[in-house]
Amino acid sequence: MAVKTITIDMDAYKALARHKKPGQSFSQVIKEHFGTLRTGRDLRAAAERIQISDGVLDALEKVVESRKDHPARPVDLS
Repeated sequence: MAVKTITIDMDAYKALARHKKPGQSFSQVIKEHFGTLRTGRDLRAAAERIQISDGVLDALEKVVESRKDHPARPVDLS
């Protein structure tokens, strides 16, 4: 497999290292968090792995419903 060397600052390195599990490479961390969704099938598989409580889903539904009463309007930047 081809490899590429990159340079990141220490803050980025620390953020990446916080997500790294024992025995996991930094490449695996990056792929896990940023680079594995290429198709709709990938997205579906990722969504099935996420566990969201019914309470969170209910709260999201309420937010979406409330936005129907207050549609977004363009901001006047003048």
